[in-house]
Amino acid sequence: MESHIGAGELGKQGEFTSMNKVIERDRPTASEPAHQDTAGMELSVVIPAYNEENAVRGTVEDVRAHLEPLNIPYEIIVVDDASQDNTRAEAEASGATVTFNDVNSGYGASLKRGVRMAQYEYVAILDADSTYPARYLPEMLAMCRDQDMVVGDRGAAMKNVPLLRRPAKKFLFAFASFLAERKINDLNSGMRVFRKSELIPFLPLLPQNFSFTTTITLCMTSNGKRMIYTPIEYGKRVGKSKIRPVDFINFIILILRISTLFNPLRVFIPLGLMFFALGAVKLCIDLTYLNISGTTVFSFLAAIMIWSLGLIADMISRLHLRP
Repeated sequence: MESHIGAGELGKQGEFTSMNKVIERDRPTASEPAHQDTAGMELSVVIPAYNEENAVRGTVEDVRAHLEPLNIPYEIIVVDDASQDNTRAEAEASGATVTFNDVNSGYGASLKRGVRMAQYEYVAILDADSTYPARYLPEMLAMCRDQDMVVGDRGAAMKNVPLLRRPAKKFLFAFASFLAERKINDLNSGMRVFRKSELIPFLPLLPQNFSFTTTITLCMTSNGKRMIYTPIEYGKRVGKSKIRPVDFINFIILILRISTLFNPLRVFIPLGLMFFALGAVKLCIDLTYLNISGTTVFSFLAAIMIWSLGLIADMISRLHLRP
């Protein structure tokens, strides 16, 4: 059965099709930045760099290419940590604002310098080795409007961690989640967007080295700050990793610092209960022999000492972490 369409109907159909095309063209796609979500916001991007002459310029250009379409005020700050190659020259050639440390001071020290130098309320950090794609910055900035910090979750990419480092990393993640009383998806992701005003009070507590991102995560969660994760694709780094074997000692020190600074009662109370339970069991055994042993007395004294230290650590923690 044939259908007969008049010229007028064809014109209306063509007009309707054209309108649909206009609507589809104006509808933002997943790859396009959400301009309306970042309207009125301002962003400072801090990039710490140490011997990254082959990647720093490309990182800056990648950041600029994804922030320029947003039509918002932004700045890119590269902090050269006393590099021994042409990192500083490459950063200056990229057009970024460049500052530097006179001596190699560490990843955390470079970030502190950059954050203090930032002139805008919203601050983003990412590494200079091209591992964190800048295409996620617009989305993370938009999400940070209602958050204090947005963290890039590397997810499956963390499966590429060397076998020797996996046990320590898993233990640190589990311990941090225990202290924070919430699941920590990615403890030390180097790509974040946060409010400068929320971080500044904690800067004196943050370390100079690689544990900066770990500590900032626990600072935020332990103080009831709003923090969410968003999945990102973790790229292959340009150049060599800066992780050294001596960083294992720093890892042990970090565990001790974390356990005493953030929510210490979560550690000291269970530990004291273990000694108290041991003393109670041993006391029951001793009573059958009508003789209280030194082990029983030591266990109860150890429990009391651990709980006392926990209360002191908790008071110190509250004083230091108080905004």
